[in-house]
Formats: sequence, C-alpha cells, structure tokens
Amino acid sequence: MMERKRPDTIAIVGATASGKTATSLELSFLLGLHNDFAFPVEIISADSRQIYRHLTIGTAKPSAEDMRSVPHHFIDCKNPDERFSAGDFGTEASQRLAAIRERGKLPVIVGGAGLYVQALCDGFFEEAPEASIDALHKEALERERLALQAEFEAQGITGLAEELKRVDPASARKYDDMNPRRIIRALEYYRATGIPLSEAHQTSHVGRSFTTRFFGVHVEREELYVRINTRASAMFANGLLEETAQVLALGYSPDLNALNTVGYKEAMAHLRGEISLKQATELTQQNTRRYAKRQLTWFRRDERIEWLAGAPEEIAHSIITQLRRG
Repeated sequence: MMERKRPDTIAIVGATASGKTATSLELSFLLGLHNDFAFPVEIISADSRQIYRHLTIGTAKPSAEDMRSVPHHFIDCKNPDERFSAGDFGTEASQRLAAIRERGKLPVIVGGAGLYVQALCDGFFEEAPEASIDALHKEALERERLALQAEFEAQGITGLAEELKRVDPASARKYDDMNPRRIIRALEYYRATGIPLSEAHQTSHVGRSFTTRFFGVHVEREELYVRINTRASAMFANGLLEETAQVLALGYSPDLNALNTVGYKEAMAHLRGEISLKQATELTQQNTRRYAKRQLTWFRRDERIEWLAGAPEEIAHSIITQLRRG
C-alpha cells in the first residue's frame, strides 16, 4: 500500500468564476472515497464578502446543500456593517484551522481574496505593504483615498490626525509634522484593511505552525470572461436587485464597504434610477472582468501555486495525484 502522506492544509485559489467552489466540493467528496488516502474535509472560505449575512446572490455563496455536505467556515458570520479586516480573518481563521486539524480533519482554504489567503497562510507583512493589497482591497483603498481627501478639504487635517492617533498611534507619532499626504495615506490603509500601517511596515511575519499546499484553478481568459458574463446576468435574473433592496431596507447604509463592491454598487445605481438594468448588468460584467484580471495578477506572482486546468472533478483528481506524489 502506498505510504500515507497528509498535507497540513490545502488552498484552492484563482479568479472569480473560475470554479474554485465546485473544485473544493469535488475534492472533499473524492478524498472521502480513498481507503488509503481518505481525509474528511472542512472548508475555510477566504472570501472577503461571503462572510456577510444577507449578501448571497451577489457573492455566489455555496448553496445550503453544499454547506450541509461539507462543513464551511466564515460564511454568513458577520453583518454588513461589521468591520472585519484581513488581519481579523488571519487571526480567527488560524485558530479555526488549528481546531479542524485537532479534530483529525483536513482544512481546505478556498477563495479569491489574496490578502485573506496571505493573512491566514503567511501572516503579515512585506516591507512594502501597498504591494500586499489584493484586488478587492485595492478598490477599497482607492475609495478611502477619495473620501479622506474630501474630508481633508472640508474639515482640515486636525480631525484626521486625531483619528490616526486612535487607530495607529505609531504612525501618528511618526507623522507628527501633520503632513496631510502621509496622514491620509496611513488612514486610507487602515480603513481599507483594518491593519495599522505601522504594523504593515514590519518586516517580520507572523509565524504559522502549519504548511500549505497551494493549487490554482486555471481557466483560459476567453472562457473565464464568458463565465463571468453569464454569472453576472444570472445574478440579476435570480434576484440581485431584490436582495440589494432588502439589505438597504434593513437599514444598512449604501456607503458600507460590503455594499460598495462589484454587483451591489451597480444594483444600487439602478435602484437609484441612475442607470438602466441593461447598463447595470453590463457594468457588473465589465467590473468583474477587471477584478478577475487583478486577482490573477496577484496570484500569478506566488510561485508556490500549482496551476491546474479542467473540469472541477478533473482538477480534484489532479490535486489528489499531486498530494500522493508528495
């Protein structure tokens, strides 16, 4: 019998609509069939939007049936107005991952939020923290930059400097010359990621007691764009506008970061009468394609990722083959 080799953790990453969720479910099923290589699986979602309750259609969450078949973590665990940073995820998910391993199960990390995957698997941070911003958080960074600039122009630098003292005292001391550009830069980083810029500048990483085997789901660009366009159309056909209206009716502000993301921001623009349904759908398709491109740029620079192509079942079989080889 082949020697049993068990990895600490598996991560399945890739662009939106590439088939990560389907691949993880196939892998979970197949791993349960192998007598000499059988590992019960629990899935850790590394998706910075699926954590939010009420946001289901626009985040393409696994179905209730899928989540009954395999335990999932970090889905529907926060309200849309709760701040939950990549740093928070790294801390909580590492604890959850350790508990999964203690139960004798295999943690499988699944998601396209590169900063979340990095926070869990590697800790923080590199010397240039801005380079460690993934696609979704880069959008948040740009939004916060514009908002902070508007606040500065309307109110001056004093209030922003006081905010920086509260959230990042080390940076506030460093920028005590009240330089607006530096203060805004530190605040935009904190608001977008939930991590103080002074902490992000640290060159030492938070150590992890586990090792991760990374697999990427590869889809040719033309096919990926077809999937993205089809998914965006299906979201609107399946009730994205109604879901968005219901979230707003619950009292959640349209300015929340959770809602100012692809799909929901276009849906809100249509609900306000600013664009037609056709325009909302086309903008969602376009912005999702751009997001996918940025995701792939992020993941392609990680040489640890083994890229696999094919249908979800084929990729799952390939992963098992690679794991057997060690």
